Amino acid sequence: MIDARTAPYGLFLLRAALGLMWVSHALLKLFVFGIAGFGGYLGSLGLPSQLAAPVIAIELVGGLLILAGIHARQVSVLMIPVMIGAMSAHLGNGWLFSAAGGGWEYPAFLTVVSVVVGLAGEGAFALRRAPLVPGLKPAVA
Repeated sequence: MIDARTAPYGLFLLRAALGLMWVSHALLKLFVFGIAGFGGYLGSLGLPSQLAAPVIAIELVGGLLILAGIHARQVSVLMIPVMIGAMSAHLGNGWLFSAAGGGWEYPAFLTVVSVVVGLAGEGAFALRRAPLVPGLKPAVA
């Protein structure tokens, strides 16, 4: 059963937490590691170091859009490949994120949260709501 009175507030909290996570990770990369440092890390994984600035920008802008509730469903789903990329970088470190080099549990959890926001909606206090698929009407319970 979904409690229609309180569910929008639960979804808001989930959406806000997801948005804040994206913003905080972008700012961590930008201000702690720097673009060059993050680029070097990407290079050590065999990825182009030139992806550093675009990844940081995607995380920052996407996180702010999710937090504000501006097309948060679509943005959450569009951010999943970035999180899968982060998860793949940590696969060899084991499950727990507290493992050396960080495991893949946290990126996996955030991928699931992104799917939930995409499927369930923005919740309360969203600035611009939109169906996950434009033109598709939501199901009625």
